[in-house]
Amino acid sequence: MANDSDQEKTEEPTAKREEDARKKGDIARSRELNTVVVLMMGSVMVWMTGDRIIKGMWGVMESAFKIDRSSMFDPLETINSLQLAMQDALLFVAPFLAAMVIASLAGPIAMGGWSFSAEAFAPKASKMSPIAGFKRMFAVRSLIELVKSLLKFGLVLGVMAILVNLYLYEFVNLSQLSIEEALLRASEVMTLAFVLLCASLLVVVAIDVPFSIWEYKKKLKMTLQEVKDEMKQTEGRPEVKGKIRQLQQEMSQGRMLEAVPQADVIVTNPTHFAVALKYEEGGNGAPIVVAKGGDLMAAQIRNIAVGNGVTLVSAPPLARALFFTTEIDQEVPKGLYLAVAQVLAYVYQLRIATEKRWKAPKAPSDIAIPDEYKKYANKTH
Repeated sequence: MANDSDQEKTEEPTAKREEDARKKGDIARSRELNTVVVLMMGSVMVWMTGDRIIKGMWGVMESAFKIDRSSMFDPLETINSLQLAMQDALLFVAPFLAAMVIASLAGPIAMGGWSFSAEAFAPKASKMSPIAGFKRMFAVRSLIELVKSLLKFGLVLGVMAILVNLYLYEFVNLSQLSIEEALLRASEVMTLAFVLLCASLLVVVAIDVPFSIWEYKKKLKMTLQEVKDEMKQTEGRPEVKGKIRQLQQEMSQGRMLEAVPQADVIVTNPTHFAVALKYEEGGNGAPIVVAKGGDLMAAQIRNIAVGNGVTLVSAPPLARALFFTTEIDQEVPKGLYLAVAQVLAYVYQLRIATEKRWKAPKAPSDIAIPDEYKKYANKTH
């Protein structure tokens, strides 16, 4: 058998493979997307709140530098004034800082969802190895990062050249305005320039996001042998085996209950056990058990039988004997032929009497079963 490392990884990653990678903190990420989201949010917030921040900070500085002569020689007054100025300044920039925190979380969540793994913080020898470091330096990923960096540099340089050409004359004329007006106008121009510079990086993001997803999927791809080994390992787990058995049992019970309406008679305990029998007239075989159950399943069988007009016959010893000695789709034992024949004879007589509107025959009582089956009289599940 070929080694796994020699096989080509052609299979898509399984759900377990992806879940294991997520637990280790290995998720599809794009640093370019994270950077651009933060920059775009910053530029939008500066655009929306820049004037308010500048005016507010201007007012803070004005009030901070207007100190009475008596206050200058009071250390507590100076500290209180500084504390008040810092609080006012923080209030002005708080919306901007909050938006930055949200943006720093929104980028990673948008790409690969929220994930926290302690394994990602654990030190790894491969990351500290100089040889592994040289390999990463000359890997394909490093070359791609270099290309992206050059692309970003070219885009930013080109947009910057256009902006300088557009606003150079206006910046030169700022000296003719008052300080407050010059600051406000300079902030407007710089904010617009910042927005356009950030928008130019969307080109890089449009390339990096699909590539990062493709690269992540490629890294998680599996060989055919790995898929087979994982299936064996998964199916060997007790909880998986239990679930499979449960599903198989549910499917089997579903098929069994579907056969109840076609039964000729339901032999009951009358409450704890129910066995559905079907007999092909003219056939060579004995009656067949098409359904059986105890307690709740017995109640289901009885309810379905009543709803479909199947006759119920109370014969506790026979019901117990059939329940414990037969399987679904199996003929009744030879030792119970006579007892079952009595039940079927009553069912056929009842059908004829119903059709002819005659008096219904009396249901059989005290149906005898061989001594070898009497041991099931007191047996439970």
